[in-house]
Amino acid sequence: MKITGLELFKVPPRWLFLKVSTDAGIVGWGEPVVEGRAETVKAAVLELEEFLIGKDPRRIEDLWQAMYRGGFYRGGPVLTSAISGIEQALWDIKGKYYNAPVYELLGGPVRDRIRVYTWIGGDRPHAVAKAAKEAVDAGFTAVKMNATEEMHYVDCLTKVDAAVERLAAVREAVGEGVGIGVDFHGRVTKTMAKVLIKAMAPYRPMFIEEPVLPENNEALKELARVAPIPIATGERMYTRWGFKALLAEGVVDIIQPDVSHAGGILETRKIAAMAEAYDVAVALHCPLGPIALAACLQVDACTPNAFIQEQSLGIHYNQGTDLLDYLEDPKEFRYEGGYVPLPHKPGLGIEIDEAKVREAAKIGHDWKNPIWRREDGTVAEW
Repeated sequence: MKITGLELFKVPPRWLFLKVSTDAGIVGWGEPVVEGRAETVKAAVLELEEFLIGKDPRRIEDLWQAMYRGGFYRGGPVLTSAISGIEQALWDIKGKYYNAPVYELLGGPVRDRIRVYTWIGGDRPHAVAKAAKEAVDAGFTAVKMNATEEMHYVDCLTKVDAAVERLAAVREAVGEGVGIGVDFHGRVTKTMAKVLIKAMAPYRPMFIEEPVLPENNEALKELARVAPIPIATGERMYTRWGFKALLAEGVVDIIQPDVSHAGGILETRKIAAMAEAYDVAVALHCPLGPIALAACLQVDACTPNAFIQEQSLGIHYNQGTDLLDYLEDPKEFRYEGGYVPLPHKPGLGIEIDEAKVREAAKIGHDWKNPIWRREDGTVAEW
């Protein structure tokens, strides 16, 4: 079996899908994208095509090594996301060839289902208590919300109070039995993170996410000393080498690699195994589309230290098109009591509605994240 072609589809709301074809008639799908940089990643995928055409798609590790080490400059979000989407498609092909879900080829399942959480409140968190109650009524047992809007290096306590009041309202609305993830989104400096963490602690969040930017991970050591709340990070970190120092420092409780950014399915599984050796949990990042989520579920299935999965159904980014819209069977992801059962079909476990993808690609998208500015005019983290 040989790879014969790659085809890319930029589809709403902000996704990039990849179809890899073979001379055996088996095709695989992947989701290589950096949110807001879809065209850039598309170009990177096409540049990698020379490593793939005419090659056996089942030799996934060898092809990954060639793509990753085949250039003198490597890593980073664009190249690693391109490799990630290609690698997902190769696993989809391999699973279909052997008539097995990908997780069966990675050691087999360790669970029957994975807990999922849903987003509430949007980019600028609002109406979170109402949204949280609606999510719980819909069966979810965990939610995630942004902690705050833009903040300065040292900011006023009224913003801190507002963030705490929102968290308190959510806790009151859902009770103690529901997990609440609080995403700092890298918007907060270590100075303000210390203030926020202490103020939020009484409401017992499930975790705080990206309390500082990943380039400032050294600050996590200081935050860990003051935080009685699990600290999570990793969505903007790539490959096992990117996670090595973080895990060795012992300052993080939950890592959140993204299967469409960190290097693909097997690379994410390797990162998770490293985390397991440090007694660190895994909660894969995935505010993306159905192919990315399907890839995440394959990793979750065979990863003992995975405990919850992000997913994008109803997320504020999905305007006009949602998670299930490109699937031939929207019931592929069955949400039951706050969990999603493991997929059992071969490969990634989903069937993409190719006709709908092709029609949507005619529309495309030009999604970009907003540029925020603080009250004094300086550019703020989004």
